Amino acid sequence: MSDIILQANHLVKTYTQRSGRFGFGSTKIKALDDVGIALRAGSTLAVVGESGSGKSTLARCLLQLHPFDSGEVLFQGQDLAKLSGHALRDVRKHLQMVFQDPFASLNPRMRVGEIVGEGLLIHGLGCVAEQKEKVQQMLERVGLEAADAEKYPHQFSGGQRQRIGIARALVLSPKVVVCDEPVSALDVSVQAQILLLLKELQQEMNLSYIFISHDLRVVRHIADEMVVMNQGKIVEQGKVVDIYNAPQQPYTQQLLNAIPGRKAA
Repeated sequence: MSDIILQANHLVKTYTQRSGRFGFGSTKIKALDDVGIALRAGSTLAVVGESGSGKSTLARCLLQLHPFDSGEVLFQGQDLAKLSGHALRDVRKHLQMVFQDPFASLNPRMRVGEIVGEGLLIHGLGCVAEQKEKVQQMLERVGLEAADAEKYPHQFSGGQRQRIGIARALVLSPKVVVCDEPVSALDVSVQAQILLLLKELQQEMNLSYIFISHDLRVVRHIADEMVVMNQGKIVEQGKVVDIYNAPQQPYTQQLLNAIPGRKAA
């Protein structure tokens, strides 16, 4: 059995929302309520649920992009909350993210080469010539051309922009990639191409994925294991094939019934 590369234990994250007629009151909302997950090295763990279930909050807490109230996140046994400065930065290059919206996540004023190579610059990896070569190689690996480094994001389609986002995440040779709804903004035909690319890259680079999605049809094609979230809690977890064929919770069954063409149980 594979080793656990990324683990979260008892994560709690609470937001304060204004309430009352004039907004003078406040309500506490638990976005994460005692959430725990374990990602095996080289595998894909899907986190599924409807909008507002807490899955994107979980993704950002795992990468230390959002602080959490309590709990711990361990990367290769290291407690990320106890790291700071250079130690946290060194770990962060191994934890990257592919964002949902390929239009909003790319700076329109930067050339593609600058976008993809920004991480190399931040972490001081290689000289200018080496960084340029690495960027061009990564662009070609995701199905673009080396010359595309000189272009701007608006010159590409949605699917091509997401390939740029993937290249940006992988140029640092990370170990874990969190994919936050990476195909939900794309046409179905393009979705299939991006999912295939992600699987190929996973095998080539020995990547471990956290795959956030509301679409169990997509999850079935890419994930090994999954957790189902509802209102900040994990309501079901296990192997994708087991949950897909025999869901134990009514909420999971509801998500499965939403898949087009699937017969309701």
